[in-house]
Amino acid sequence: MNRLDHIGIVVFSIEEARSFYEDILGLVFLHQETVEEQKVNVAFFQAGSVKLELIEPLTADSPVRLFLEKKGQGLHHIAFLCNSLSEKLQALSDRKVQLIDRYPRQGANRKRIAFLSPRETNGVLIELCEPKGDQTNEHE
Repeated sequence: MNRLDHIGIVVFSIEEARSFYEDILGLVFLHQETVEEQKVNVAFFQAGSVKLELIEPLTADSPVRLFLEKKGQGLHHIAFLCNSLSEKLQALSDRKVQLIDRYPRQGANRKRIAFLSPRETNGVLIELCEPKGDQTNEHE
């Protein structure tokens, strides 16, 4: 968990926000996809060795929509790469770290993801993400 993967930013509209990141900041657009399980559309931009992820809610009951209504557009989470995500979550649980996700779920780019409670991280939502192909100790 020592490499930053991406920074998630919630927006009402990827289409409206995209030009700022491309035209003003000069970031390279990588791709856009829908993550049905999380009820969001996401778009990724390369920012040096880190990616920026714009996150747009798909539905009125999307957790991201609720976040937007409560806090507005802006920083949503910081994501770190890790290996053996299931084992990492168990180790964190054993250390009494409060988790939002006890088991990995499907995220963008076919990565498995899990979130730590912001109560544990000084108010910052932390995502752990496991690259595709490193999915040992699966929980189904």
